Amino acid sequence: MTDIKRVREWLRITDNAVVLSGAGISTDSGIADFRGPNGIWTKDPAAEKAAHIDHYMSDPKVRERAWQNRLNAPFFAAQPNDAHRAVAELQLLGSVSWVVTQNIDGLHQAGGSPPETVLELHGTVWRTRCMNCDDQRPMDETLDRVRADEADPPCLVCGGILKSATISFGQSLDPDVLDRAAQVCGNTPLLIVIGSTLGVYPAAGLVPLAVRGGATLVIVNDMATDYDELADVLVREPIGDVVPAFMPNYQSP
Repeated sequence: MTDIKRVREWLRITDNAVVLSGAGISTDSGIADFRGPNGIWTKDPAAEKAAHIDHYMSDPKVRERAWQNRLNAPFFAAQPNDAHRAVAELQLLGSVSWVVTQNIDGLHQAGGSPPETVLELHGTVWRTRCMNCDDQRPMDETLDRVRADEADPPCLVCGGILKSATISFGQSLDPDVLDRAAQVCGNTPLLIVIGSTLGVYPAAGLVPLAVRGGATLVIVNDMATDYDELADVLVREPIGDVVPAFMPNYQSP
């Protein structure tokens, strides 16, 4: 039995699998990863500076550049791909109960995953958050202000600094989201990691947590990860081909 058929069979007999996704699942949607050969920070090292909360909070020029970058960010035009849709279908079929994602693009929800079942460890680019009063609003509202020549738009409630509702370097993850992710990963019989090199913590720590809890581990990624040695199945084939092949009704082209 091939590895993909093994995973398909495991999914057939479980109703509580968890998917842990990283940047690789969204590359087919036109969203580059950050540190790969064609990554956002590889091509534009200055953009990495804006991802550090201290730089963002202390330097208006960094914030102005960040807002300009958001105007043309690929997140807002991206569409879910076959892998996102396959994960959502596996949820609809009852095999996958939760999606834990390191991504901020909202493509799992756009692909059909019920929003209440998607745990966004690193937040979302679709909202803004005031760093002073925590007021949150749709990102589109603030981008309209940037287009109207507000280079560094302040919070409309308190005048504080706004940023996307994502987790920057130097910020802690939302403890409620992280605790829930640890709970679902620690109690799943099958953890499928898709498109993550598992090098960023605390998200990567969910993998050994799941394995200690008795989970079968499947890793789908086009390059080595920090936890390959723990995997029961390791798949190096393209994500857009592999994940749809996990479907119980999959027919080879």
